[in-house]
Order: sequence, then C-alpha cells, then structure tokens
Amino acid sequence: MPAKNTASRYGWLSIALHWSMALAVIGMFALGLWMRSLSYYDPWYKDGPAIHKSVGILLFVLLIIRVVWRNLNIRPDDDPALKVWERITAHLTHIALYGLMFALMIAGYFISTADGRAIEVFNWFSVPATIYDLPEQEDIAGEIHEILAWVLIALASVHALAALKHHFINRDTTLLKMLGRDAISASNHTINKKEAKQ
Repeated sequence: MPAKNTASRYGWLSIALHWSMALAVIGMFALGLWMRSLSYYDPWYKDGPAIHKSVGILLFVLLIIRVVWRNLNIRPDDDPALKVWERITAHLTHIALYGLMFALMIAGYFISTADGRAIEVFNWFSVPATIYDLPEQEDIAGEIHEILAWVLIALASVHALAALKHHFINRDTTLLKMLGRDAISASNHTINKKEAKQ
C-alpha cells in the first residue's frame, strides 16, 4: 500500500493518522472523565493530568501533520452512490472535527499554562507558557475544554455511525477506503456478489 492517497483509496499514512488519533481522542476523553473522580491523595492525582497534558501536546503535533498531509494529498473520490447532501455533510463534518480538535487542544494548553509553568511532555521536552495569569484563565479555559470535548465525542460518534451505516446498510466503499481497501476493486467485488445471487 502506498503512503500517498490515490483517487480510489487512502494511503497508509493517512490511515495510520486517522485511526491512531481516533483511538487517542477516545482514550483522552475517558482519561479526562476518570481524572475528575480523583481525590487530592490519590496516587494518580498528579500522574493522570501529566499524562493527559503530554498526550495532548503530541496529539496537537499529529493534528498539524495530519492537516498538512491532507493538503499535500489528493482526496479519494466519494462513492458514486452518495447523494449530494451526504457529500456536503461529510466534508463539513471533517472540517468541524478538525476545528474542534484544534480548539480543544488550545483550551487545554491555556488550562495547563494558566500559572505560567511550562508543560513537560513525558520529560522529553517542554512547551513554554505564552499567555498566562489572565483573570480566571484556568476556570474559563476548563469550561470551554469540557464543552468542546463532549461536542467532539458526540460529532465523532455520529461520524462513526454514518460510516457503519454506509458499510452495512448502503454497502458502499466509504469505510473500506479508510480500512486500506481499494474502492474500485471493492466495488467490483460487491457487484459480482450481487450478480451471483441473481
């Protein structure tokens, strides 16, 4: 499988970025919910947020790479069976997901650096504070971060359900392309199966 996308499939790099970020976002959401239940004396009270911040910074870097890679590549063609409104909705959903992730991570950065301290990323490197000591910075950024996290998970869930609907009900190639399958060969295989049943 090539690294770059083609008109009929995603390349391995786009696929790897998509699925690794999807799993990381779900994990970060679960970690964030779990951290809220920790007491001050819990051994994970400091380690949990440290992991959350570190992974958040790495996700931000991956998101930038993903957006750059997306703009350097062609995008596989939509399945011919998709209606116009489905194509428009899918493209708007992707833009919204990228925008939400950027906003979510920036809000997380403002929470973590509200006191002027840098973010230590797994003791590999530090990300310095730039804007800090604003009135109620941590609280306001925290509320925004939480709201955006719920909206992101909700939209990602709709996105996933739509992909499953296209795969199992419409039986088109929408999901197959992100699973590394070539849309043309997959489409021909589906047509041959239908013809064999007739």
